[in-house]
Amino acid sequence: MKILLSNDDGVHAEGLHTLYHALKEFSDVTVIAPDRNCSGFSNALSLTNPLRMSKMDNGFYAINGTPSDCVHLGINSFLQEDPQLVVSGINHGANLGDDVVYSGTVAAATEGRYMGLPAVAVSLAARNGTHYKTAARVASEIIQHLSAHPLPADQILNINVPDVPYEQLQGIEVTRQGRRHRAESMIKSQDPHGRDIYWYGPPGQEQDAGPGTDFHAIANQRCSVTPLSVDMTAYQGMDTLKQWVTKL
Repeated sequence: MKILLSNDDGVHAEGLHTLYHALKEFSDVTVIAPDRNCSGFSNALSLTNPLRMSKMDNGFYAINGTPSDCVHLGINSFLQEDPQLVVSGINHGANLGDDVVYSGTVAAATEGRYMGLPAVAVSLAARNGTHYKTAARVASEIIQHLSAHPLPADQILNINVPDVPYEQLQGIEVTRQGRRHRAESMIKSQDPHGRDIYWYGPPGQEQDAGPGTDFHAIANQRCSVTPLSVDMTAYQGMDTLKQWVTKL
């Protein structure tokens, strides 16, 4: 099995290295990742700057671009043949609910899907987590099962794993995205020259986090697997919109 592995925390991130070592036990893995931390870059592409690739001593490839750049360049130019799967992670922190809109980790997987390939995003649900081997083992099990039993190609699997030893996991749950409250206020301060500057504050607290959501699974030490679609059409609202348009 050929896998293209990327992330958004950068080519030196612990999660990336841990997942690589787990995946290479049963697959041929090529790593193409950003040369720096690109958390929160979402699906951004570098359209005004040329991309440069450098090979590291460990065989990984670093790109001076975004997570989406890494996957796009890898599939559309660098690799001699398409991989069978695009994997992104392990992210340093959860990608639950609304997080997926901003996540560079999920975006790398999304780019793989845009390129016509099945894709998986993997995150360790703790900002300062330590159990990357747990997440890597769960991801490996799911990916091997996916290889033997393929799912529809129009889905991305967004996997979030609790930051606990593997033996303490309470199973795997298929979930839907939860939702957060509005983000907290930005933090205003001043630079050394007295000019106003702003920092993003904490994300909003959980709002929709009941049973069946990704938030709830993680809170109960279960791995969350959420199928995501790149088709953002609100099909349930189309009939209402059609009626609304007739009144223009």
